[in-house]
Amino acid sequence: MQDSGSSSQEPSSGSPDLHLNNVQSSRLDQILTDDVCRRLGIFELPRDFRLSVIIPVFNEVNTVVEVIERVRRTGLPLEIILVDDGSQDGTRERLAELPNAQDLRIILHPANRGKGAALRTGFQHATGTAVVVQDADLEYDPDDFRFLVQPIIEGEADVVYGTRYGHHDRQVPPLWHMYVNRWITRLTNLRTGLYLSDVETCYKVMRRELIQKLAPDLKENRFGIEIELTVKLVKLGARFYERPIRYHRRGFHEGKKIGWRDGVRALYCMLRY
Repeated sequence: MQDSGSSSQEPSSGSPDLHLNNVQSSRLDQILTDDVCRRLGIFELPRDFRLSVIIPVFNEVNTVVEVIERVRRTGLPLEIILVDDGSQDGTRERLAELPNAQDLRIILHPANRGKGAALRTGFQHATGTAVVVQDADLEYDPDDFRFLVQPIIEGEADVVYGTRYGHHDRQVPPLWHMYVNRWITRLTNLRTGLYLSDVETCYKVMRRELIQKLAPDLKENRFGIEIELTVKLVKLGARFYERPIRYHRRGFHEGKKIGWRDGVRALYCMLRY
């Protein structure tokens, strides 16, 4: 593993911050009821809160810079840890062009090892209050971060999964995609005793100390990490929470990498872990 150093960064000052700060949240809290504020994700962040965003990257030259910009536009206190997993399409050259900044660290794997391996690296380097996974494509919207971290900040959860199927304000997916995901999720539920609706979601938010306790022992190098991580978090006694998120699915012709072999591997992971 090579470390590009610390491309640590400050959010760019070019675009206005349209997100709620603590003063605005406090004023709205005086006008709206507690229940309405909760449903809208209006709450004050603790002064020492910071969100570590782990971005595993493999051949995403067309989207990686925009993803970083979208994450920054959330207005949250951030630590962005981008792990390039052996990209060969010009992604590394694009990343090398980014200016040094305090909120971004880029770590380079010398060869492709898989999403699970990239996540292990990112988890071990995180220093924030909570950790979230962000894919380097444009399927997921970082504006959901504030909504997802709320149960952790309010002490109601240790882990929050963003579900793509918990509401109907979403792009309609192909029938096969929904059935395969639900099949894997239901089998995982039987294995763990949870009642999740979307175990394969990218958006998993976890307390940092919890995921760093697990990270050294995680084994899966590809997408099996989703099942392994869930099962091992359950074994640690983590409190789970789900919240709906937005999702814009991309097809295989656009670079989607998960395939049927990963579904078979998910079944293996349920038995192994």
